Amino acid sequence: MESVKNQEQLLSERFEVAYNQVHDALRGLVKINDDRFVVLVKVGAKRYQVIETFKKDLEQYAKLRNAIVHEKIEVGFYIAEPNEKVVIHIEKIANILSQPNYALSIASKDVVYFDDRDKILKVTSAIKDHGYSKFPVYQNNKCIGLLTSSSIVKWLARNMKNGSVNLANIRIFDIMKFEKAHPIDFVSKEINIFEVENIFEKSHKKKQKLECVIITENGRPEEKPLGIVTPWDLIEIDYTVE
Repeated sequence: MESVKNQEQLLSERFEVAYNQVHDALRGLVKINDDRFVVLVKVGAKRYQVIETFKKDLEQYAKLRNAIVHEKIEVGFYIAEPNEKVVIHIEKIANILSQPNYALSIASKDVVYFDDRDKILKVTSAIKDHGYSKFPVYQNNKCIGLLTSSSIVKWLARNMKNGSVNLANIRIFDIMKFEKAHPIDFVSKEINIFEVENIFEKSHKKKQKLECVIITENGRPEEKPLGIVTPWDLIEIDYTVE
């Protein structure tokens, strides 16, 4: 009987520890003046997909936590007990929020990029081989923007004669003249998923469409791209835990 009681107490203690870890992580992520758990969850769910994924669970866990902590009859005696499945689940959530993956883990890593002096035929081959539609372009070893397949089509439309165009001597800088500016950002490989989400969120608040975030060694445009994160990459993150 005593071992059962100790096991129940251990589950309650584990739940409290995990709950507090989640609370601390929410404070660090959401960063508002209201410190209440449920408020942090509500506000955070609008900013971060991961919090939205666990929103209903966290709201229920807040109620359970109140029952566990505020309705104690005496030290070490809990009026409500979480079951093991609940404890394991909130511990997994705490781990995800407290130790987020690096953004590089969700980035497209086989980055195809070009120098602006490269021939455009090199780009069309890459489109055929990889199916990509956007490519970082470098000038003097510094990223100067993105080349998109749509700008190539626009250039072709303007330069086509009698239904054809000779691309043999056309270089990327010829096409870049027709390329509109695409907002991009550069971050170091140490940045985590939540920080990248925040970058896109800030851009959205400014009513700017951030095309992508390019990950480099130290977050500088002069460095080789290690990965690219687009808004679509964030949407496809699977935060669910069994």
